[in-house]
Amino acid sequence: MDPVQFSKDFTQLVSSTTSIFCEMDNADWTQSRGDGKWTRLQILGHLFDSAMNNHQRFVRALYMAELVFPGYDQEAMVEVQGHGTAPSHLLIGLWESVNLYIARVISRMPLEKAATPCTIAGGETVTLWFLIVDYVQHMQHHLRQIFEGTNAPTKWMDLTAR
Repeated sequence: MDPVQFSKDFTQLVSSTTSIFCEMDNADWTQSRGDGKWTRLQILGHLFDSAMNNHQRFVRALYMAELVFPGYDQEAMVEVQGHGTAPSHLLIGLWESVNLYIARVISRMPLEKAATPCTIAGGETVTLWFLIVDYVQHMQHHLRQIFEGTNAPTKWMDLTAR
């Protein structure tokens, strides 16, 4: 586990993904993906919500002995914020900025804080490092959904050895 290298790799993922996002037009973002599925824009909005929640988790876990944090209703958050009708450039900028800042926070993490116990929404207690890796796995899962059916040349982070 090397927070500085992880941060560099994460920054590269965010930067390369943002470049691809900026080449997509409004039709790409708002096209239906099928009944009951979020549009790409709604997925991006969800990723922004996830980034905001995880930023708070990571920062608090860095200064607390143990983190106990609530979950959030992803469906409600996407709906009430109207992610599906937001300007794509706005969500792209927000998503990029928060994630670049998360990368900065990760790079500053003292190694001993990686083991901070964290409990989210009454679930199983895990370490801060687990939450960080899980966050990037979650992000990459949704980025794959956004890029499904495209030729997006994204280089994914290998999280198996982390």
